[in-house]
Amino acid sequence: MVEITVLLEPSVVLFYNQIAQAAGISLQQVLSDALFKLAGELSLEALKP
Repeated sequence: MVEITVLLEPSVVLFYNQIAQAAGISLQQVLSDALFKLAGELSLEALKP
């Protein structure tokens, strides 16, 4: 794995931290999952004719 630093607004961190706590997983995992899902959606959109 490669470690990447991302700067986020405090309100964004608060939002995703609440999701992480509700799901019982780390903030880092929530952010990683969200970015991975977004990358997949953008890739599919880019492949459309």
